[in-house]
Amino acid sequence: MDILQHHIQALVFCAQSPISIEEIQRCLQESLGMEEILVSDVLEAVEAINERLQEQGFAFQIYAIGGGYQFLTKPEYQDTVSTYLKHKSKKKLSASALETLAIIAYKQPITRSQMEQIRGVGCDYAVQRLLEKELIEIKGKADTIGRPVLYGTSQKFMDYFGINHIKDLPQLKDFAIEENTIGEAAD
Repeated sequence: MDILQHHIQALVFCAQSPISIEEIQRCLQESLGMEEILVSDVLEAVEAINERLQEQGFAFQIYAIGGGYQFLTKPEYQDTVSTYLKHKSKKKLSASALETLAIIAYKQPITRSQMEQIRGVGCDYAVQRLLEKELIEIKGKADTIGRPVLYGTSQKFMDYFGINHIKDLPQLKDFAIEENTIGEAAD
């Protein structure tokens, strides 16, 4: 049963989202060459893993979440994790990265040279930072000489700004500033 526990730990650890019992069973059967692994065996192994983690005082355990299983930190460490996430999220984008992001959002799909024409300066660093933060993504290649890469916003961009579609971005007319006038308007 220890072997089963180790393999389940490995699967839950490497899964990017909650892994279902069915996925665990399928992977274990294929990798271990076993004909059938019962749901009850998987559940017992998960329980045994959690007991061992509890006994040894680990700050995390396997939780049943989202129709599957995932390693998560225990609730008593919420403040510490929240502090870390708050500090991590404070790493803001530079003005040049924000300008580049706005250009990409409104003109997508767009090449780097088109961005540089609009901004008047190089965009290499800003584009790289936006790619690292997964706010933009490569959408393909242009059908022009040299086939430059086309960039557009990602789903993470949409989630971050709370929009469902790129059409939900504010339009230029929303930013128009009324001209200052002195006195009353003539009829």
